[in-house]
Amino acid sequence: MSLPSTFKQLVLRERPEAEVNSNTFELQTLPLSSLKVGREETLVQVTHVSLDPAMRGWLADVRSYIEPVQIGAVMRAGGQGVVVKVGEGSTFKVGDRVGGMTGWAEFLVLPDRKLTLITCPPGATPLDFMNTLGAPGTLLVSLFGLHDVGKIKAGETLVVSGAAGAVGSLVCQLGKKAGATVIAIAGTPAKCEWLVKEAGVDEDKVLNYKDPKFKDNFRKTVGYLDVYFDNVGGEMLDLAMSRLKKNARIVLCGAISAYNATAMVGPKGLRNYQALIGQRARMEGFVVFDYAHRYAEAIQEIAKGVADGSIKRSFHIVEGLENAPKALPMLYLGQNTGKLIVKISDDPQPKAKM
Repeated sequence: MSLPSTFKQLVLRERPEAEVNSNTFELQTLPLSSLKVGREETLVQVTHVSLDPAMRGWLADVRSYIEPVQIGAVMRAGGQGVVVKVGEGSTFKVGDRVGGMTGWAEFLVLPDRKLTLITCPPGATPLDFMNTLGAPGTLLVSLFGLHDVGKIKAGETLVVSGAAGAVGSLVCQLGKKAGATVIAIAGTPAKCEWLVKEAGVDEDKVLNYKDPKFKDNFRKTVGYLDVYFDNVGGEMLDLAMSRLKKNARIVLCGAISAYNATAMVGPKGLRNYQALIGQRARMEGFVVFDYAHRYAEAIQEIAKGVADGSIKRSFHIVEGLENAPKALPMLYLGQNTGKLIVKISDDPQPKAKM
């Protein structure tokens, strides 16, 4: 493979107080020779990286389930690419497609143990491993959040916020498969239409939260709910808490409405939390890494749905590493439809024989 003499990467320059801005990251150009491949390591040319809501939290210097990205470090991100060089003892070979926590860089060296070989099952594409088949990706978040935390049952009412996103859309489909009545909340007519035509949500069960009559429509359509799968937090969560059935479950997956709140202002507080007491309801957060021992079984289960077409997915692809900082805020503004991915490069081509 013919490789360039330099490569680009994006590092954290300063921690944003609110929204990610032009000063948050710095684009660097470095010699490719600065990347040394050691024993049981590989040099990977990154082709795609995933943009996820949790990335905003990784920029804050606060205690969480994972260490914050350090100033001067390459921005953390899940991604995939192609092996272009291997170290002694590596289990990979040149040309292998691999996935892992690659970060915002065109090239990087990773130990074998932090990479996974990507082999596509029937009906799947490599990008599915950054979405429905990813580990730990949207598939696992959706599956474990809905079944292990939400404990969804046939005949129950499931409400999903951020329903047109990568996680939300899969939760809707898994909820339908489980026999629940699924009510999906999204923010544009196009997203609502996709949920009906592709994700299979009933047309009268899709709500646009930007509709002036949304709160009235919510109460009328939902009635009272058994499971609320929350990707949004804030006022949406508060509204859902006012419509809990006895023994309802709230699954806290994300709080995208509050990720850009400043330390000064902070996210809005909840007013309807006392409903948890009266309805003997439960609100529980979870992190997908807690289910690492079950990744393989979950991926096999969803792979069947991808193969037979019963699991639908959508991608929103932005071109160019340099555009990653501009694309990340799209998640918090609801501007993406489907899984948001940055394409960094095409697959490297083998060097022609002379």
